[in-house]
Amino acid sequence: MQQGIRVFILGSALLAATLVSAAEPTLEQRVADLEAYMNNSARVSAVSNVAGPGPGHNGWMMVSTALVLFMTLPGLALFYGGLVRRKNVLSILGQCLGLAGLVAVLWWAVGYSFSFAPGSPFLGGFQFAFLRGVDASPNTHYANWVSHNVFAMYQMMFAIITPALIIGAIAERIKFKVVMLFSALWMLVVYFPLAHMIWSADGWMNGLGNPHAKIKAIDFAGGMVVHMSSGWSALVLCLLLGKRIGFGKQNMAPHSMVLCMVGTGLLWVGWYGFNAGSAVAADMVSANAFVATTLAAVVGLCVWGVLEQCVKGKSSVLGMCSGAVAGLATITPASGFVTANGAMLIGLLAGITTFYACNKLKAKFKYDDSLDTFGVHAVGGTVGTLLTGFLATTAANPNLATNLKEIVGHNLWQHQLAAMGITLGLSVGATLVIGLALKHWIGLRPTVEIEDQGLDIHEHGEEGYFLED
Repeated sequence: MQQGIRVFILGSALLAATLVSAAEPTLEQRVADLEAYMNNSARVSAVSNVAGPGPGHNGWMMVSTALVLFMTLPGLALFYGGLVRRKNVLSILGQCLGLAGLVAVLWWAVGYSFSFAPGSPFLGGFQFAFLRGVDASPNTHYANWVSHNVFAMYQMMFAIITPALIIGAIAERIKFKVVMLFSALWMLVVYFPLAHMIWSADGWMNGLGNPHAKIKAIDFAGGMVVHMSSGWSALVLCLLLGKRIGFGKQNMAPHSMVLCMVGTGLLWVGWYGFNAGSAVAADMVSANAFVATTLAAVVGLCVWGVLEQCVKGKSSVLGMCSGAVAGLATITPASGFVTANGAMLIGLLAGITTFYACNKLKAKFKYDDSLDTFGVHAVGGTVGTLLTGFLATTAANPNLATNLKEIVGHNLWQHQLAAMGITLGLSVGATLVIGLALKHWIGLRPTVEIEDQGLDIHEHGEEGYFLED
């Protein structure tokens, strides 16, 4: 009896060892997996000794996630905060901070799921609601070697900064609670559907990642999803609000160009995570996006400086800051698709078009886009998205040959135009409806007295600076 038991145990152990051995990948499979990791391509073997994310790509995406958050807090907050009057600096900082919290909660609940879960071509379903199933394993629809939860957090930072961009056009004259309510509704109606249509695996306009897309548009890091949507919405909202009290009569110069300059630098640094990080890997596409981002920013800066020197006789710090941000915004949709020379051309056209929009167009039509959100982000995002259709090349991004081989270099720009029209229509239409509804329900603006005294003390009970008598 004991002998039989020993034979049974020994046989079971040998069988288990054989099964384990059979499940082990071969040397060839292991080498193929290593090459796939280095090339940022799909795993070759079904059984892998590295079943989870790749440390290099995952590490770069965690850094990129922090960099994109850095763009909003403190980058955009300081950039916008320096441009308003002293009595309203905390209102801008508070809106940026409040939106970071609000959008993050929305993203956890339904935002990520609506944006990236399988669903219709226009909106995702509830599969990832409350980040259910979003763990450290890669979701190979979006990245072969990056954790799904890291990808979700990275995309959350894009969602946070987009409504924060809008507040630049309506600064100094809107209630804090209106900003929060408007942004929550706007994210549900505009941002989440756009992100799904343009970036999700089954998106209606995702030409790069969905072979069945009806409109084969491309948007590397948010020309349509972020800059066009926020910029055109900002214009509508600033028209609904009307001009600031004393606009055109009182001095409304920036209270601190020092803060503005610091904010510009922080935005620029963070933008590397925004654009280069959108490769969702530390690979050659990411490297090209890094170079394109740098070149477009410096050219935009120089163009604004030169144009101001020609028109006004002086190159202002504000102008150079605006030019750098304009270059960054305009290169965003193209950053992972164009060569260095393409980026230089985009930076040049970015500087010219946004300079005209901020200095001539606004003066002609007399709308109060407080901090030039429309002039920089709507115009820059629109120009950059269209130019992407002409300048995108497989030399910068070989992935373009997968689903877009027949239209890259030919009629890609037509697909870009179609996607731009849908983005513009959805952004403008939804903003108009939401803005009018809130205006009728609770009112958009504070009283004349509160606006005149400043939003900081009345909206937040605090002041940005304590000045001794």
